Amino acid sequence: MSVLIAFLSLAVERALGYPDWLFSAIGHPVTWIGRLISFLDRRLNRATDSDEIRRRRGVQALLVILLVPGLIGLALHVVLWMIFPTGLVFAAILGSALLSQKSLAEHVEDVADALETGGLTLGRIAVSRIVGRDPEKLDKAGVARAAIESLAENFSDGIVAPAFWTGIGGLGGGAAYKAANTADSMIGHKTPKYEAFGRAAARFDDLINLPASRLTGLLIVLAAFLVPGADPRAAWHVMRRDARKHRSPNAGWPEAAMAGALGLSLAGPRSYGGEVVEDALMGEGGRREAESTDIRQALKLYRMADWLLLSLFAVVSAMVIYLTIFISG
Repeated sequence: MSVLIAFLSLAVERALGYPDWLFSAIGHPVTWIGRLISFLDRRLNRATDSDEIRRRRGVQALLVILLVPGLIGLALHVVLWMIFPTGLVFAAILGSALLSQKSLAEHVEDVADALETGGLTLGRIAVSRIVGRDPEKLDKAGVARAAIESLAENFSDGIVAPAFWTGIGGLGGGAAYKAANTADSMIGHKTPKYEAFGRAAARFDDLINLPASRLTGLLIVLAAFLVPGADPRAAWHVMRRDARKHRSPNAGWPEAAMAGALGLSLAGPRSYGGEVVEDALMGEGGRREAESTDIRQALKLYRMADWLLLSLFAVVSAMVIYLTIFISG
């Protein structure tokens, strides 16, 4: 049932997204998890404690962050399995809330629209909604690169990884992944406040994103074969050569594949909160600047790669169903 839930969740979320009216009414699973993380942060992360104590409490906090959503998801999975096949529909709807295919494409497309209609000023405003870097430090090319990098990385973290872990562990696995990823984004920072307390969250997030990041890079390479103007050979070459240069053990795979497919240079030094973070350049497009047209080409690659992901889960689901019928019959 798990891989079938993942497939149906991808299909539902791609078509419908997460409706604004529903978000206004009840919020979103990420906001609920965020409240839990904020509560634990306030209770356990004390500046007066030693780093050793804060690291230990960070591990305790991570266990709670994983177990609460994970056990709720597992309980729902078991209950819905008991009313199969009707429960499968509800499970797919619940699972779709863990994904962000539709909203990711819309937010990135907003950046391209803003650059083309309002120039740099509106482009900076639009990109600030999807990246954490300092928008005022970005020129037009920097805004375009930031949008493309965010698209590639969030395809892995926001779509492929939750679908992968839902396919492995059902609603419980998907919910636990989303909780871990949210914890990393909230407390997994190398700052005085979180370097010790958020260490476990950051390390765990790196670990669980390993398979999905590689799969995402491969999907982008395959999509480049199917999107006119993209370069699949460069995507494969740059991913293999540059992915490990990225300061993140995972983000480099989809970003490097995207850089090669588009013929751009991505990553490199970036400014966060006034502080420059050094990172290696990926790709071989240093002689030309990124433009809004590159964002639109990246979106074509993303949408094709997402179709390939959906197709992959459809095939695996069909195989599982066939094997189940064959074994039971």
